[in-house]
Amino acid sequence: MDLSPIAAVTDEGVKGAGKAIALGVGAGLGSIGAGIGIGFIFGKEIESVARQPEMKSELESIRWLGFALTEAVAFYTFIFGLIAFFLS
Repeated sequence: MDLSPIAAVTDEGVKGAGKAIALGVGAGLGSIGAGIGIGFIFGKEIESVARQPEMKSELESIRWLGFALTEAVAFYTFIFGLIAFFLS
């Protein structure tokens, strides 16, 4: 019985795999949260315009601000994941 593939597992390889999995999970969870937030923002904006169509222009600026802030959170989670990946 040849155990050479098992013997090739090193501590450095396991550490690298763990860091890659953590990066993927962290970025994925951050993206899920941003997706839920963006859906909530646009859904409520559509609901608001349906109730008061004359407020469409005022609501549009608030919508884009909320969209930008939510996307920034997703971007930050990805950047923090990369930082943790390369600095750990």
